[in-house]
Amino acid sequence: MAKAKANAEDARTGSKAAIILDLLRRKDGATLAEIAKATEWQNHSIRGFLSAQVGKKMGLKVESTRNEGERTYRIV
Repeated sequence: MAKAKANAEDARTGSKAAIILDLLRRKDGATLAEIAKATEWQNHSIRGFLSAQVGKKMGLKVESTRNEGERTYRIV
């Protein structure tokens, strides 16, 4: 039996995953620093979560842009 992809609604309310998804859904997205402050995670953990959980398991498209030296992520 094939493993079903998790969707964005699978994140528990108030969990760090839900906090990150809320930040990424904002019009301008969220910077790496904003996500780190909200979750108390290190940058490499955030990038891994965005790639593995949000991108692959949840199947959401994450856009990454760099403005004025700061990396910003958002769900498209």
